[in-house]
Amino acid sequence: MAGWIVLASLCVCILQGLCPVTSLPNGAPASACADMMPRHSGVNPQPSPVPYTITVSSRTFTADQPVKVTIKGPDYKGVLLQARMGNSYIALGSWKLPPADTKVLQCSGNPNGAMTHSNINIKNNSTVYTWIPHTNSNMVYFMATVAQERTVYWLNVKSDMLTRKDLSLDAGARPVTWGTSGVLLIIASLFLTILCSS
Repeated sequence: MAGWIVLASLCVCILQGLCPVTSLPNGAPASACADMMPRHSGVNPQPSPVPYTITVSSRTFTADQPVKVTIKGPDYKGVLLQARMGNSYIALGSWKLPPADTKVLQCSGNPNGAMTHSNINIKNNSTVYTWIPHTNSNMVYFMATVAQERTVYWLNVKSDMLTRKDLSLDAGARPVTWGTSGVLLIIASLFLTILCSS
């Protein structure tokens, strides 16, 4: 009898040790949407430099035109990925066509507001996420939490800023338009030039 008690106690200890390793294997909870903190009890984010970068297929965006997003760096198992603007916690646009081992997550009342892992299988540089802009914002960026393991994750992985396409033209590329006053000013300048030269 005592042997069975020892064996049962040993099994309980082993299972308790294993449970944290598989914590949240099915994706981030909606409660993580705002601060993007994994709910891994007793584990803090990595203080070291982030080994990941977020790359995008375009530095500009247009409503309803997909933008491809990739997290470059070492293989990872867990992810929470959103589009944001400024200091807002609101998840913008919608994510479509989740790649293998990922799924969409409702954030900020947006049913497709974020991407997260659906299991702890490896994701890597070939895992491409598809974001569809629906925002009137002028500028957005992507924000991610990336976990190599349960105990090894980085917060605040950010992409470069993306600009709404119709705002991305520089002054040299903008079409020149002349108002009535502009045309009159040019005519007056030409007339004065002719008078002064004669």
